[in-house]
This record gives sequence, C-alpha cells and structure tokens, in this order.
Amino acid sequence: MIYININPIAFTIGSVSVGWYGIMVALAVITIVGWALYWARRDPLLSSDKILNVALVGIPSGIIFSRLLHVIDQWSYYSQHPGQIIGGSGLSIWGAVLGAALGIWVYSRITKTSFAHIADMLAPGIILAQAVGRVGCTILGDDTGLPTTLPWGVIYTSPNSPTNQAVGLTPTHPVVTYEIFFNLIIFVVLLLLRKKLRPEGSLFAVYLAFYSAWRIGSDYLREGKPFLFGLHEAQFIGVVVIIICAVFMAWRTRWVKKGEEPASAEPIEPAA
Repeated sequence: MIYININPIAFTIGSVSVGWYGIMVALAVITIVGWALYWARRDPLLSSDKILNVALVGIPSGIIFSRLLHVIDQWSYYSQHPGQIIGGSGLSIWGAVLGAALGIWVYSRITKTSFAHIADMLAPGIILAQAVGRVGCTILGDDTGLPTTLPWGVIYTSPNSPTNQAVGLTPTHPVVTYEIFFNLIIFVVLLLLRKKLRPEGSLFAVYLAFYSAWRIGSDYLREGKPFLFGLHEAQFIGVVVIIICAVFMAWRTRWVKKGEEPASAEPIEPAA
C-alpha cells in the first residue's frame, strides 16, 4: 500500500492556513494563462491583451460555477450549513471548465471574437492545468476512492485529510492520481490533433468528449452521492456533454486534408 502522510496544510500565516490544494489550484490557473499567452504570440488572431481579458472573464466565472456545482452536489450538507456556501472549501472541475467556457463565450460575443478559435487554442492547456490541479487533490485526499486491496491503494494518515476523516486508514483507489496520468495522455493526444480537425471548435469538443468519458467511468471508483438516474453529478454532466460533443463531431468534424489550410475562425456555441 502507498501511505500519504503529507499534511494538507502547507503553512500558516497568522491565523490563515494555506493548503497544498490551494497552491496547486493557483499553479493550475498560472498554467492555463501561461499556455494561452505563449500561443497568443504565435497567433495572428489573438494578442496578449486579449488573452488577459479572456482570463479576467474566464477565471472568475469558472470559480463561481465551480463553487455552485459543488454546493448543488453537496446540498444535503450545505442546506444545514448555509453559512458555509460562500467562503467554504470545495470546488467542482466541471463547474470550472463549463463556467469558464460560458464566460469566455459571452466575452467572445461582445468582442466579436471567435469562441471556437480560443477554445481550440486553450484545449491542451486546460487538460494540462487539470493535471496540475489534481496534484493538490492527491495531497489533500478530497476525492475518496472506493476501498481496494490493490498494491497501489492509498492510505491517508493525516487527520486533516477528508479521506482519513471519511474512511480512516482503509486503503482506497487513488482515483485522482489515475486522472493525472489520463489527463497527461489526453494532453499529448490533443497536441497531436492540433490543426488537424475542422471546423474550429472540434479540438475543444474532442477534449470535452474524452474528459466526459473519463468522468463517467472513473466515478464508479470513487465515493459519491446519486444525483440523477443513479449517477453522480459529474457522471450526469459527462453524459450530457459527451452526447452534445458526439453529435457535433459526427455532424461537422472532419480531418484537414494534406496541403489544406486550417479553417478560418468559425464560432460555435459552447457545449455547455
């Protein structure tokens, strides 16, 4: 078995505790913004100023929706502790992704910028940032896997870990660690597919479809509460998103032929 005895609290400043989870989430945000700025310098349709504006819209909307979906998923708890709805801990990756996408889509409509073009550029960076953020989840143990006897089962020894608080020293599936490896694989796949799909927006749809499939399957290895039709909230959202993406890709997506110029900016509606 693998023992994780790292204290989720990295350090304290006065009465404020700074956790590894928050640090890794901040690094994930830096990762996606850095990715966008790097590629914006190589993109005639984008600029660093535009990317910073996108970040100023996408990051807050992602955080708000991320918190909202988490509260909805854990409503049985927050209905009894309403004071913790705002300012408490807990975020949803689906809320971050879809909330940021919605905010960026609104920004693109106002500024007459192609949402699809921005989304395709961001797609590999998003999944890379998710891998970075999941390192924080692995240290914290906030996503409790099902019990396992596999040799790579993890045991959280810190009493500050949510998994330790939930199951004690029971070995569980390291689901978020699995996700780190999956995200890195998809990152490589998306890099290989860049500029090979038409119309614009197809790469973002591929990212959403892959991640949806992962959440639908991997949630069977983690603790959770039924949301609808016996599915966890993340699974239900994944089903809806993968259907939308599958229809879009079957209807419109095709390979760029050899010698063919990539598609010009062509906006599509967000898959959310």
